[in-house]
Amino acid sequence: MRYRCASALALLLASAPAWAGDKPLYQPAPGWVKPAPPIDTGKLDGESPVVMLFDQQQRLHDGQSWAYTDSATRIASAQTLNQAGTVQLPWQPDGGDLIIHRVEILRGNERIDALAKGERFTVLRREEQLEQLQLTGVLTATMTVEGLRVGDVLRVTFSNTNKDSALAGNVQTVMPLVSEPLRVGFARARLLWDGATPVKWNAHGKGMSPMPMRAGAYQELEVTVPLAKAEELPGDAPARFRRLEILEATSFADWQAVSRTMEPLYRTAGLIAPGSPLAAEVAKIKAAHAAPIDRTAAALRLVQDEVRYLFNGMAGGNYHPQSPADTWQRRYGDCKAKTLLLLALLHALDVEAEPVLASIGMGDLVAERLPSAAAFNHVIVRATVNGRTLWLDGTDSGVRREDLGDTPPFRNVLPLRSAGAGLMPLPTVAPARPQGRSMLEIDQSAGFTLPTPFKATLEVRGAMGQELNLAASQADRQQKDELVGGILSRLLGGALIVDRSIRWDAASGIATIEASGIADSAWELEEQKLRLGLDRAIGQLSFEPDRSRTAWQQLPVATNGPSHTEATTRVHLPDGGKGVTLEGDRELAGRYAGLTVQRQVTQEGGWLVARDVLLADGAEIAPGEIAAQRARVAQAKNRLLVAVAPEQRPAHWEEVMAARRDKRLGALEAVYAKDLAANPKSAEAFERRARFRTGLYDWRGALADVDQAIALGATIDRYLWRAELHQQVNDDAKALADLRAAETLEPASIPVQLAIAQFEAEHGQATAALARIDRQSPTGGEQRSNLQLVRSNVLAEGGRVDDALASLDTAVKTSPGQATLLNGRCWLKGTRNVALDTALRDCTKAIELAESPSSILDSRGMVYFRMNRLDDALADFDAALEMAPGMPASLFMRGVVRKAKGDAAGSAADFAAATLQSPRIAEEYARYGIKP
Repeated sequence: MRYRCASALALLLASAPAWAGDKPLYQPAPGWVKPAPPIDTGKLDGESPVVMLFDQQQRLHDGQSWAYTDSATRIASAQTLNQAGTVQLPWQPDGGDLIIHRVEILRGNERIDALAKGERFTVLRREEQLEQLQLTGVLTATMTVEGLRVGDVLRVTFSNTNKDSALAGNVQTVMPLVSEPLRVGFARARLLWDGATPVKWNAHGKGMSPMPMRAGAYQELEVTVPLAKAEELPGDAPARFRRLEILEATSFADWQAVSRTMEPLYRTAGLIAPGSPLAAEVAKIKAAHAAPIDRTAAALRLVQDEVRYLFNGMAGGNYHPQSPADTWQRRYGDCKAKTLLLLALLHALDVEAEPVLASIGMGDLVAERLPSAAAFNHVIVRATVNGRTLWLDGTDSGVRREDLGDTPPFRNVLPLRSAGAGLMPLPTVAPARPQGRSMLEIDQSAGFTLPTPFKATLEVRGAMGQELNLAASQADRQQKDELVGGILSRLLGGALIVDRSIRWDAASGIATIEASGIADSAWELEEQKLRLGLDRAIGQLSFEPDRSRTAWQQLPVATNGPSHTEATTRVHLPDGGKGVTLEGDRELAGRYAGLTVQRQVTQEGGWLVARDVLLADGAEIAPGEIAAQRARVAQAKNRLLVAVAPEQRPAHWEEVMAARRDKRLGALEAVYAKDLAANPKSAEAFERRARFRTGLYDWRGALADVDQAIALGATIDRYLWRAELHQQVNDDAKALADLRAAETLEPASIPVQLAIAQFEAEHGQATAALARIDRQSPTGGEQRSNLQLVRSNVLAEGGRVDDALASLDTAVKTSPGQATLLNGRCWLKGTRNVALDTALRDCTKAIELAESPSSILDSRGMVYFRMNRLDDALADFDAALEMAPGMPASLFMRGVVRKAKGDAAGSAADFAAATLQSPRIAEEYARYGIKP
């Protein structure tokens, strides 16, 4: 296996001496190959497999691996022709030869030999992986097969030879095995090895029991493929339970032999020459640091920060590391080069250290593999300082002294020692320092429902921190803004960010993002109470392992890690936090599905502070613990930490009035002013402030902003919005002008036509409004319902109440379970004071159907008012306002009912609140004959 340091494996390529060629050879198949059965093209039809032949044969002899591949593809379609018509064969000339045996087209009884016709492969150098920081030395032989057409069979046969001096005469190979549901005409995996060479083999996969047989001077092993489909496993099963579908072989006797063989590659004696640049670096570290732990940290930082990563698979580089002097001079290297450089530095600094082989991504499977270097794809350093074991990875980044005790998730490693060593388990622990730390401060002091200024800080260390710093250093302002916004979106949602920065502290290896701005209130109404979620740990935890099948019940659960994150939320509460209570777990200290959670909560001085620490060590959860952990997580999810606002809190409109009175809105306005200063030509920026001002009932301020937004970019939504604002400030002429402008932009828009029709009906033009509605052709159910409701209202406004009811009767009959239509009919009957008995039935049924029936309760309250059932009406208006505090219609009608019951003060307060939010609400209800 190549040391790609976490790159993908190239199973058939490995290093070899320089005798190999950089051009393909054209030779017959070797004599040891067993020919595949002939392909009978006369029996092919549309149901025949696309893969007609996939024959793999390998021979291990005298330290060399020879891999022979014979494949045939049925060109079943134009797509297959495009994919298979250009043959591409990669190989590494430093590792061996590419030998072409056959390129042949089978067409009926005809055999067209492309090689005999003189067609040859063109060689391309393929370093396209440079963007992945890999210099592979791989060449590609490519041929576009002339004359190939749909219905043909293309057969290509070739070999790769490989010999690696680093293996000291040993051989190893890994042959991938295809499995069902792949359909293939004939497939085989055949392995031969010199009978005099002790070779171990293992066929991984379901349903295999091949037996080696003697074949002359060789041992032969043949596996019939495709294999049976692998048994399905739950996604959270540890990797070692997922069998690799490979045939592997090795001449290494044991792991000790692998360790002994690879150890000489990392000997450091004499690699740092006296007086060399590296010797000078050693001297600097010695002069700056006396303690071995500090010297170790300095050496690791030098390798990580001053040498960039670049995989080098050229000139035998799959296993052979380049020298420390070359690495330092070139300032690049892969895991091998960085490890050897780090070892040389540490040994020069008198720090005990040794190389260890590791597998990124498959460390859990190493113990299941045969002993060979092919089981690994990475190499790091194991150092011992003051009796403490440190795992040092030169390809990592941002590691500082505090992080030296952290462990990588490799599970099993192999120390390289001259005396040999066996596999060493690598227990993992959560990192000492947070890899990510977020701090969110929100200023809710102006009110529970008002927009919230915030400050957010996110600290990221290690490789992610350095990547963030690099991205920020190369980004322009817009790109940096988008980068920060994207990173903080999960923390802030759709908040408006007006200030942002990214800082890099090289000493700590931490990148810090800071942002400030304004967000909508995060308090949500639930069960008639305003609640603020504070949990940053349990809520995001998912633990739902499926062990329902008998075969799965003894499988442990793999968990993520190692990781360490912290999240702190600081909330400045209104009114010094009076009456704010907490629900859920104020303290947490324990393990939840592999995650250790620590929580601290304080509430004092008007500030509520919640801090969650999450530590994951990657430990598995044993089968016998799964049920208990599932229950523990479920219980914790039922106790998520939330802050609860006092029941006797001010309504939104009251908070707005109080904030105006106490001049607490200046800080909020300042944020939007800053946004506009940075984006003076942005219609969206003016829209943002207009929405904010609308929420504060500052109609004229919102109008001014929408004016600017339209000037920068007119849309029908903006015209409709401004029309509504003009109506709020009693300027109907301008409202109609905006509606007409919207119609000019998009004449076919049904929302625009309905808005104009509603306006016409309310201004004595019901006939024109009705004609306008009847010209519309709705496309969907919701659009159709809206049209039906507006049509009935237009009829009623024109005095045709019976026709309006008949129209809605037809609509309800067509869609009997639609709460919106039932509510519309109830509202029509209530406002027009007709059929009140059936109106009650309509509203009650609609309430049963609706998820949020606040508006329906308001309609039923109107009906009760018409029936002079004032107590029932008051109860419904109260209930509606509990669900939707501040709803102007319910406030107005509750004021009417309270006045009728003699509650003058309550009535006046309701009228004031309703008029603040809807300045012309009295006019609307006057049309129904209802006056304060």
